[in-house]
Amino acid sequence: MMSKAQKLRAKRKAQLGRPRKVNAERFACGKIKPEWSKQESEKEAMEVALAARKRMHGLESKSAFAGYTLGRLFLDGRITEQQREAGDDYAAAMARYYHLTGIPFPSVRAQTLDRVNGHAGETSEERARLAKKAANTMMRLEGVLLGCEEGRQVKTTIFNVCFMDYEGLRMMPDAQLLWLKRGLNALLFDKGLREYGEGDYSFNPP
Repeated sequence: MMSKAQKLRAKRKAQLGRPRKVNAERFACGKIKPEWSKQESEKEAMEVALAARKRMHGLESKSAFAGYTLGRLFLDGRITEQQREAGDDYAAAMARYYHLTGIPFPSVRAQTLDRVNGHAGETSEERARLAKKAANTMMRLEGVLLGCEEGRQVKTTIFNVCFMDYEGLRMMPDAQLLWLKRGLNALLFDKGLREYGEGDYSFNPP
C-alpha cells in the first residue's frame, strides 16, 4: 500500500510533460503516425491563429482577407470587392517593383531599416527588362493616384494601407477613407482602361 507521500509523487510525475494524444493513429510500437501528427499540428496552428485574430482584430472569419488591413476593411464592409481587388493589384505591383529593382523594402517590421535589403542586382538582360517594366508600372500607378483630387493624401493612404499594411488604418476616419476609396476607384478605372479601353483618358473620382 502506497503512503501519502508516494501517491503525491506519483501524481506529480503523471502531470509532467505533454498530455497523451487522444485517438491518435499509431504504429504497433505506439509511435504516432507522421500523417496524423502533421494534420493535428496544422489544426492546432490554425486554432491558435484564429484565436489570436479574434483577440486582436475582433474577427472570427477563416477568410484569408482577415489576414491584412485592406482585407479587413473589406470584411468590415467599408470597401467593395472591386476596390479590394484594385488594392491587391497595387500591392502586388509595388512588391514586384521592390523585388526586381533590388531597392530595400520599406518594412516597418525590421528592427534596423538600413539592414533590410532587396535582392542583389543582376545584369542579365531579362532581369533588366523585368525591372524596367516593374518601374514603369510603379510610376504609372503613382501618376494615377497623384492625378486624383488631393492626390498626395490619396497616394500616401493607398501606399500605407495596401502595401505597408498599417493595422491602425483599419479605423481611419471618414475623410481618410474617402481618400482610400478615391485612390482605389482610380486604380480600378486605370485597370479597366488597360484591359478593355483604348486611348488615354483622365479620371478624377469624387
